[in-house]
Amino acid sequence: MRVIILTQYFPPETGAPQNRLWALARGFAKRGARVTVLTAMPNYPAMKVMEGYRGKWFMKESMDGITVHRAWIHTSARGGMLRRLASYFSFVLTSLLAGLKLPRADYLLCESPPLFLGWSAWILSRLKGAKMIFNISDLWPESAEKLGLVKNRTALGLARWLEMFLYRKSFMVTGQTQGIVDNIAGRVSGPQVYWLPNGADFPDHGKAHDGASWRREAGYGVEDFLFLYAGIIGHAQGLEVVLHAAKKVPDGVKFILLGDGPEKERLVNLKSEIRADNVAFMDPVPKTEMPRILAGADAGIVPLRNLPLFRGAIPSKIFELMVMKKPILLGVDGEARRHFIDRAGAGLFFTPGDTEDLSARVRDMIADRAHMREMGLNGHAYAREHFDRQKITGAFYSQLEGALHG
Repeated sequence: MRVIILTQYFPPETGAPQNRLWALARGFAKRGARVTVLTAMPNYPAMKVMEGYRGKWFMKESMDGITVHRAWIHTSARGGMLRRLASYFSFVLTSLLAGLKLPRADYLLCESPPLFLGWSAWILSRLKGAKMIFNISDLWPESAEKLGLVKNRTALGLARWLEMFLYRKSFMVTGQTQGIVDNIAGRVSGPQVYWLPNGADFPDHGKAHDGASWRREAGYGVEDFLFLYAGIIGHAQGLEVVLHAAKKVPDGVKFILLGDGPEKERLVNLKSEIRADNVAFMDPVPKTEMPRILAGADAGIVPLRNLPLFRGAIPSKIFELMVMKKPILLGVDGEARRHFIDRAGAGLFFTPGDTEDLSARVRDMIADRAHMREMGLNGHAYAREHFDRQKITGAFYSQLEGALHG
């Protein structure tokens, strides 16, 4: 089986889509597929092309035996929708040019967002004789509209037309959550709609990580109670709820917001304004450093804004916490709550965006450390049974093999 993965985001960048697609590429290659990745010069989340990739239009490299083709992308560290669109469309063009040189394939899997990359995917799939798989990790433009990021009605209408066009032209549409799958299946007929969830990597042999030394290095004491958020600091997360709740919790409770994103500067200013001195901001770290930091935290916090849109969301950071057997404070209602609170018993739920509810759940959690450990173990067992990435990849590979030879 020959597979092309087309994505704007890929390692050495760090982040949810990068980790997920890298795992998919390696999993397919280990099962015998010939995998080619077409991606942008790495630049996320700083929006600056990384050292070693600058000043190049196109390049090819090998990563763990997988051929990776990279194409130039316009980047700007300054925010704004117009600059983001310029970045998206620059890669649509350069990916199409770079893709002309790729070999023929059986499948071309395109990661969305950005939705516009579907143009390149559709054209290349036709040129390469490949069945197009459109992989949806976020319902765009719906999410952009609900978050107020795009307000122009004409632009939204064109984006909705493109979304439906790409769904109809796909052999298969895959969704990261059951909510995404149900949404798409209810709007389009023709392509197969398949649930391809995110998941976690569970090593065969557990490895101990020295979280205690990380706590000391970071300046935290044994008695400090650390809640960790690690991920994009963006509009969707609504992280101001953490800063306001931090003013209402007992002494010794500390919050760490690790990551980067368009909302970070505003939240750093808010911290100073309200004097939330028990909140610390940390810059992103290499993926290899994260297990040590997770081991040093007492619990994780996973919030999203209180929007109906997010009732079908499952933030990927949940799985990283569960691998490390950490309980979670979950501010995401709907699908994530059903899986990880109601069924798994992996943590406590707080109403998204509700400062009082979050601070109350913090007090509940720190009051019973034995229950905390139990919740961490519950989450680990549930994720291992239902969200093991190896099982997910194997099932998807079998699905495509069957369609190819059936």
